Amino acid sequence: MEKINADIKANEFKPVYLLYGDEPYLKKQYEDKLIKAVVSDDTMNYSFFDKESVSVKEIISIGDTLPFFAEKRLIVVENSGFFKSSNDELAMYIKNMPDYLIIIFVEEQIDKRNKLYKSVSETGYVSEMNAQPVSVLTKWIKGLFKAENKEITGEAVTCLLDRTGASMNLIKQEIEKLVTYVDNRPVIEKHDVEAVCSTQTVSRIFEMISAIGEKNQQKALNLYYDLLTLKEKPMSILFLIVRQFNGILQVSQGLSQGKNNSAMAKEIGIQPFLVGKYASCARKFTPEILYSALKDCAQVEEDVKSGKLIDRIAVEMIIIKYSS
Repeated sequence: MEKINADIKANEFKPVYLLYGDEPYLKKQYEDKLIKAVVSDDTMNYSFFDKESVSVKEIISIGDTLPFFAEKRLIVVENSGFFKSSNDELAMYIKNMPDYLIIIFVEEQIDKRNKLYKSVSETGYVSEMNAQPVSVLTKWIKGLFKAENKEITGEAVTCLLDRTGASMNLIKQEIEKLVTYVDNRPVIEKHDVEAVCSTQTVSRIFEMISAIGEKNQQKALNLYYDLLTLKEKPMSILFLIVRQFNGILQVSQGLSQGKNNSAMAKEIGIQPFLVGKYASCARKFTPEILYSALKDCAQVEEDVKSGKLIDRIAVEMIIIKYSS
């Protein structure tokens, strides 16, 4: 990302950029930055394609068209899927692009063995934009409040992240709500976050798992009933419970092997932000209990599918058993 900022500052651009990863906020921010820097409001020399309209032949045809009264022509392609499947024609074109042309690809998933990916990495610049660690998110959150002439306490930041997770889009929405809520007050406290910020489903599941580990059965059941009130399906809740139990078990095993958070996040395939939360929950369960819980969840799912159990009651049974 620093490289893109440097290119924009120097007004010297690579022929092609690939922005990919699981953090949509960052991808959108840098896509918009590049568009503004390259063509500004020049719609004559700007073309956009997404998965609904993408056409390799049209991309190449537009790319071969000289810019109209300008130095650069820009093509933006979002979620094309080209980096998961083969596209030799576009891969070859990237290697021999006209010097006036800049292409920006914005993708969710890529395959680094893909020919197009190799062409882009050789010709231009590839930036992976994933969920940011807590330290980066904390600095960013404080910066957003500073821009509004406000401060936020460390306790309030922790509470905010507990409720939103690492989603920057969601964090920004909640910050806008907080700024409006506190009005002229200069400091955001934990109680402000608790008053106005929404708790997401995954955060509620974490809280439920934590309550189960603490044997706080009433709290665990209340959280389950809250999720049902929010129209979450029991089997969707069970899926998330299984995912959290599995993540906790993997982190527990990683901790016993002396692995650090970054290594575990990469190995398990989760956001670094989640490792700390899994580690906190891991202290409340033995590996044997986690294995047993996962086995029981699998059996409950099978019993629901076969009609032996009602889904709502089946999930409730799991919660009651492991919080007793």
